[in-house]
Amino acid sequence: MDQHFPKSTKTRIVIVGGGFGGIELAKKLKDKDVEVMMLDKHNYHTFQPLLYQVATGGLEADSIAFPLRKIFKGQKNLTFRVTEALRVQPFENILETTIGTIEYDHLVIATGSTSNFFGQNEIEEHAMPMKSIPEALNLRSLILQNLEAAQIITDPILRDELLNFVVVGGGPTGVETAGAIAELKKHVLKNDYPELNLDEVSIYLIEGSPELLGNMSVQAQRKSEEFLKELGVIVMTNSRVKAYDGKVLSLLDGQQINSSTVIWSAGVKGAVLEGLNTTAIVRGNRLKVNEINRIDGHDNIYAIGDVSAMITEEFPNGHPGVAPTAIQQGKLLAKNLWNIMNNLPTTPFKYFDKGAMATVGRNRAVVDLHKIRFQGIFAWFTWMFVHLMTLVGFRNKLVVFVNWVWSYFSYDRGTRLIIRPYFKESNDESKLDKVS
Repeated sequence: MDQHFPKSTKTRIVIVGGGFGGIELAKKLKDKDVEVMMLDKHNYHTFQPLLYQVATGGLEADSIAFPLRKIFKGQKNLTFRVTEALRVQPFENILETTIGTIEYDHLVIATGSTSNFFGQNEIEEHAMPMKSIPEALNLRSLILQNLEAAQIITDPILRDELLNFVVVGGGPTGVETAGAIAELKKHVLKNDYPELNLDEVSIYLIEGSPELLGNMSVQAQRKSEEFLKELGVIVMTNSRVKAYDGKVLSLLDGQQINSSTVIWSAGVKGAVLEGLNTTAIVRGNRLKVNEINRIDGHDNIYAIGDVSAMITEEFPNGHPGVAPTAIQQGKLLAKNLWNIMNNLPTTPFKYFDKGAMATVGRNRAVVDLHKIRFQGIFAWFTWMFVHLMTLVGFRNKLVVFVNWVWSYFSYDRGTRLIIRPYFKESNDESKLDKVS
């Protein structure tokens, strides 16, 4: 199905990616006399900060996904297509996609990021990433399958593999995931699996640096570790992963952990398209951009959000890969693109840092709002409020709120379903098959 999408007489702005930045950019162009075309490989926007709750049975996937077409309902100057962008032909102003070639006047790369395994192919093959809804659902299935299999297997080594859950990476995603699994153990497993010895279930959090939540305050770092240890998580800082073969995780210091569930949140890299100026690709596989998010070496191609790196004195490695960065860059780029088309001055990007936060579990969270820092139950309510307000769509806000209230008072998680069994290797039998 190779199609060609010829341009109209209007200026065409093609946006690749329906994340926070891409959506904000497209919305701000709603009333402009331009042709906007958005492309994404999914027909929905994913609220990535809550993926870990889908993976641990706290929320269903449709609670954190919202149809992109519904977001832009009524926006007459926008066309949306489900496709995967393959390659840019910058000299011809053409984007190659899985549904054909698309001409553009201005191209915006808002493709976000993917898991970074730092070239360790064996780990990439066996560890579980969590950057998309399908990956979160795979992880949920694997966790539940392992718990089911552990009811039958008596071999102590195999039981260790099934009941040891390892999270690699002590950033917000890693801390929140480890905390969620620990709460699953504390509040749910004793009811769902009464014959299971909970002392056999171990949760590890492995971080290569000396502290968790490296970008947050010392108070937040210490308190998050304290919260995790209260929940029974084994926190291992200054520990680096050497290898993982699907059964045994090996650390550089010689320690080994038997586990068939290793969750990888140790780093991300930009999802860069082929055909772009390779000298613009910097640390983290991000695209170096100037103060208006134009990619180095290109006149009419821009990058926003996680895939972009705006190098400044204040941010020598680029801005943080969080939703506020993408949203702010998307808003400003819409204004600057219109100014460029009308030969008006552009405005350089200035990041407004709203702070950082992370939750470890029920009544446990850490919040840094510049010089205002607090932890505990108030921080937890603050975290919930901010995430509810950032969710796209009233229905999603309501569903998530009801789920959280129910979980808070019932100490339960209602979506422990294996909808589609997950098999790590298609040429290998699952643990469940081996014992059936």
